[in-house]
Amino acid sequence: MHGWIILDKPLGLGSTQAVSAVKRNLREAGFGKVKVGHGGTLDPLATGVLPIALGEATKLCGRMLDASKTYDFTICFGTETSGLDAEGDVVATSDHRPSLAQVEAALAQFTGPIAQIPPAYSAIKIDGKRAYDLARAGAVVEMKSRAVTVHDLCIQTDATTGALNAVTLTADVSKGTYIRSLARDIAYAVGTVGHVSMLRRTRAGPFSVQSAISLDKLNAFGHGAAQEDIILPIEAGLVDIPALNLSPEQARAVQQGRVLTGIAMKDGLHWARDADLRPIALVQNVDGILKTVRGFNLTP
Repeated sequence: MHGWIILDKPLGLGSTQAVSAVKRNLREAGFGKVKVGHGGTLDPLATGVLPIALGEATKLCGRMLDASKTYDFTICFGTETSGLDAEGDVVATSDHRPSLAQVEAALAQFTGPIAQIPPAYSAIKIDGKRAYDLARAGAVVEMKSRAVTVHDLCIQTDATTGALNAVTLTADVSKGTYIRSLARDIAYAVGTVGHVSMLRRTRAGPFSVQSAISLDKLNAFGHGAAQEDIILPIEAGLVDIPALNLSPEQARAVQQGRVLTGIAMKDGLHWARDADLRPIALVQNVDGILKTVRGFNLTP
């Protein structure tokens, strides 16, 4: 059992709970104990794409964490909360409401490489403890600024000439970007305060919401639904990098961790596959020297 389940995570379900749901359904479907991990935490108050890796695909979870992601989110203007979302205490209010033109004009300063202060209610560790645990305990949490990249940021809200109580945007962002912080800072830039009232991840690395399944469909799998409707192959998580076809002799060398030379290919990360087109390893080519980064143990 190796591959991916791309869950369209519903509101209120935590990422750890989602992994538990996958494990439970795999057991109910008769697959026994399967190694399961997720490719990037998604807040309980967020919905959307949560890649869940099975078996050897869990070796790609770190790569998935580093991948860029796309979100739709709504900023509700006039109220800032301690969690920068629909939960938490109100910490600031403002009567000012920006126009759509003011929001649009502000987006340029949040596109490209930016410095961002993460929310106090986040999973970042401070002295070995999660920031959200410290914040919930009433501690004053000092969050350090971090460098992130917003690849693209655009408005979804229909054109209007009046003041906005809320605006919906789409952001394509690098790893480590907090949408709640982005929403807070956009609100500040237009002279008010705000919080995220809706957050939906529509893409995580190579996986989009179009390939995601509902929790109901996952539960149907546990009760006998066809596997091919639920589980994507391990290579579905590798479509954003080139494939490298190896001869049987080359494949054996890679599986044994030996260095290969003399293969005509571009420098960079590739996924190597054998004569049966089965993924056998992530490999890195540098100046004609091919080294194994991570091997896959997929038996025929």
